[in-house]
Amino acid sequence: MSQRQPIDDLKSVLTGAARALSGEPEVEVAYTSDAPHAVGKGVKVNAPSRTLPRGDVAIARGQADALALRLKHHEAAIHNRLRPSEPLAGAAFDRMEDARVAALGARAMQGLRDNLVAETAQRFACDPISRATSAGEVPVSSALELLLRAHLADLPVPDCAADGLALVQAELQARGGGDFDLLSMLIDDQAAYGQQMMRLLQHLDMVQADLPFDTGDADEDAENQQDNSDENEDGEEDQQGAAAEMEARVQSGEGETGEAEESDVDIDGMDNGEEDAMGDMGDEAPMPVRPNRPHIDIPDFNYRVFTSAHDEVVGALDLCDAEELARLRGFLDQQLVPLQSAVTRLANRLQRRLMAQQNRAWDFDQDEGTLDAARLARVIANPMLSLSYKVERDTDFKDTIVTLLIDNSGSMRGRPISIAAICADILARTLERVGVKVEILGFTTRTWKGGQSREDWLAAGRPVQPGRLNDVRHILYKPADEPYRRARNSLGLMMREGLLKENIDGEALKWAHARIAHRSEDRKILMVISDGSPVDDSTLSVNSSGYLDQHLRQVIGWIENKSPVELIAIGIGHDVTRWYSRAVTIMDAEQLGGAMVDQLADLFDIDS
Repeated sequence: MSQRQPIDDLKSVLTGAARALSGEPEVEVAYTSDAPHAVGKGVKVNAPSRTLPRGDVAIARGQADALALRLKHHEAAIHNRLRPSEPLAGAAFDRMEDARVAALGARAMQGLRDNLVAETAQRFACDPISRATSAGEVPVSSALELLLRAHLADLPVPDCAADGLALVQAELQARGGGDFDLLSMLIDDQAAYGQQMMRLLQHLDMVQADLPFDTGDADEDAENQQDNSDENEDGEEDQQGAAAEMEARVQSGEGETGEAEESDVDIDGMDNGEEDAMGDMGDEAPMPVRPNRPHIDIPDFNYRVFTSAHDEVVGALDLCDAEELARLRGFLDQQLVPLQSAVTRLANRLQRRLMAQQNRAWDFDQDEGTLDAARLARVIANPMLSLSYKVERDTDFKDTIVTLLIDNSGSMRGRPISIAAICADILARTLERVGVKVEILGFTTRTWKGGQSREDWLAAGRPVQPGRLNDVRHILYKPADEPYRRARNSLGLMMREGLLKENIDGEALKWAHARIAHRSEDRKILMVISDGSPVDDSTLSVNSSGYLDQHLRQVIGWIENKSPVELIAIGIGHDVTRWYSRAVTIMDAEQLGGAMVDQLADLFDIDS
């Protein structure tokens, strides 16, 4: 029998404390490399190192305490009923509820309070508020959580977030009025607290000012009615397209079951034959409308690169062997399990939206063509009567390619990179199934703090204003002409520890644009999945502070105004509309099954 380790004893202590705090005798604490979270009655926290440093132990205890308090004081049904649908407002609502739960514990127990302080400091060290240099870069959700933690239980603001909070604190407190005092009075009543949170969000102009605060089932009924309305609209579209198709099937001897049923089938149920057909249809795709359209490369905008000798463009298999990729893909699949119903719903809705653009139409009362079955009686009564035929007309559907460019920076570590990988997986499967080719790319750097590029700069005598001073790494997860089934495991590389480093977004965007701009497809969509501004300490330490950010804005402006490529962005936990004019924000993967269904589908509306 193996000897019991101190880290195992810590797990037992955490489990006992979690059971006492939550009042649930079946709670179990386990370790995870992902973000701390609760699954049912299980609590998963980050494992400290084997030597159990005091700081790591305090963080693990704080994570376990926070999750146990949530089991004790948080009702998911009440929270979901009151939570606003807007992504930014919903994220702020979630974080303010976390502050309420933490305050209830911190008010009662000093030891637990100290643990929560350690957990908060560790969590906000990776939050965008710790890197913010202007008020526009501060996430409102993070600022509201810190303000409420201080107001409800006098919990200190972490040093790493103090400067960022100071940029927006005065405005939030001025616009919030007496809402913070009222929240302090309602801390023991989750429903009343939630309603007051909505009023605070109204005063901050994050939700509409006329939203009702009914704690009954009105919101659920409205949501159900909206879902039914969406289903009815989908059904009407299907019926309109199916009426003409059914007549054609009668002529060709097909049965009544056909392709119309496939759009409601779980996308994961597609067999290999269907994937093969979809993945290999690229050579048979229709010619683009403008195959000889001229292309102009993006200019440099006075942006400099000290050396590109150490840059690389690599495939997933060049960074990781096939066996490890399969293991990492399995880890990603575990992240998808609790979201499977939302994933399926998004995939099917998105698929129906795209397939609706390809519906066939018929011209009736023609002199020649296919005999119109609806006019058979007329033909029998008068065989010489003309205008008894119909001709099928195909609607114009542009040949399309989509490139997904994913930020692989260190700030995406944990839950954000999992959400990004899930988004890429869903969109790749769905778009490929409807005949849209998909390329998946990633960008980061080879090392931290400059790598070989900085060594070359030091050897050259440290010339001033050297420009970009790091070794960029651009990753090819899935080429456009490779079917999804072959690249499926490559997406697991994003889960690999040590891959995520720094991010130079402007150059990555130019690289991805160059790849898609030279494709022959008529419609080109470039989607960036990121969590904020470019950061590279080596470059920014020897250039102006806004050097990388300015270059990114220049590249985005050129693509949006002068390129035939359509540029779209998805912000993961961060509002990216400061850079991209066309963008949406996802705060958590669960939103993929809610409001994000329609928003993501609209991004690919062929008529847009």
